Amino acid sequence: MCRNIHTLHNFEPAATEDEVHAAALQFVRKISGSTKPSKANAEAFDRAVEEIAHISRHLLEDLVSNAPPKNREVEAEKAKERSAKRFAAA
Repeated sequence: MCRNIHTLHNFEPAATEDEVHAAALQFVRKISGSTKPSKANAEAFDRAVEEIAHISRHLLEDLVSNAPPKNREVEAEKAKERSAKRFAAA
């Protein structure tokens, strides 16, 4: 999976439209092998991003969890700590 795609489920506040769109864009970039499509492929690329974002929103709405919602700031700090440990060892 792309490193830039982050978990969006079970956060308070819920994932924004921009976050869902950014994840869909990263996914399409990854599977297409292109960060910016050619003019000939732009329509298909953009349509795929919109469709994946749409489906992702439905998925996030339908998922249930018994765990308490995660805090974005706390999770970001944990990620920074993991990154610092990983790169400090090198």
